[in-house]
Amino acid sequence: MRRLAFTVALLTVLAAASLEVCGDSAPAAPTFDEVLGLLRQHLSGFSPEQLDRAAVEGLIGALHPRVMLVTNAAAPVLPAQLDQARVFEDNVGYLRVATVGAGLKALLVEAHRELTRTGHIVGMVFDLRYAGGEDYAVIGEVAGLLVKAPAPLLDVDGQVIRVQTTDTLWELPVPVLVNRQTTGAAEALAAALRFKGVALILGNETAGAAARWRDYPLASGQFLRIAGAPVKLANGTPLSPQRLQPDIAVTVDAADERLFFDDPYREAPTPAEMAAGTNRVTRRPRPNEADLVRARREGLPLDAEGVVTRETGPARPVLRDPVLARAVDLLKSLAIIRDAPRAPASSPGFRR
Repeated sequence: MRRLAFTVALLTVLAAASLEVCGDSAPAAPTFDEVLGLLRQHLSGFSPEQLDRAAVEGLIGALHPRVMLVTNAAAPVLPAQLDQARVFEDNVGYLRVATVGAGLKALLVEAHRELTRTGHIVGMVFDLRYAGGEDYAVIGEVAGLLVKAPAPLLDVDGQVIRVQTTDTLWELPVPVLVNRQTTGAAEALAAALRFKGVALILGNETAGAAARWRDYPLASGQFLRIAGAPVKLANGTPLSPQRLQPDIAVTVDAADERLFFDDPYREAPTPAEMAAGTNRVTRRPRPNEADLVRARREGLPLDAEGVVTRETGPARPVLRDPVLARAVDLLKSLAIIRDAPRAPASSPGFRR
């Protein structure tokens, strides 16, 4: 079993290496047929069927998520799924989308209505981490919640997706959170909103799987699902296989990110913190951007470590999800700056 795992790993590395663009001084990668032929000839203890399975698993694994082995062809397009709608830090709305599909606009409108009914919301965060979907047509509907003017957004295999403006709910830019598990229509939604200037993308690069998929039958009865024509922005920029790069990169260990995603206030050490050692000095949280802006505006003092000093009271839970915390800080800081009183035109500090 260990040797079979080694074979799979070897073939995965070879398949991945064949995709890389090598410089002039780099040696050419061996061909897949050459390596597989030598393994068949000289590697003892494996049947041809075992080697074929290892080769297929390694190749598909290296090409994932743009290639998948599926049991049923033409999988149904999944409906929209909104996993969470809540408020952070008293006034920042948060919408977590799991699937970009039919009905997403209605879910967002209803969630927005509920979140804004009980208090003042200074901004809204769209969380598309771990989100997917293959329904690109609904992106035009969702974009209409933020973009006022009709305009082309995407080109999906020759089909133009346009902004549908009927209910513009948000007037401010929206922080959109993404990671390596943001795929398909979720990638395209993030890219389209940024393309129209209404979104700022935070987190890590996406999967690079925004494409029109095709299923091809195999002799085994299974199907090989391959990402074909890439989805493009209206200006012709393809969204795959290139990965969507964030405007603000927030690097998080993959295991840690999953834990923070499940519990953004998680206080137990994450795997990365545990690996760094346990002899760490516990410090108070450093001030975020919103804290510093508020302190300057209200004249609050800072202590020796630069932490804003306030009156003693119940401690507020610390938002520890690095990506989400960055988005919340951004919206709260923008709100403070936006609401700050402006100097009149006649004041000495005003210049035309």
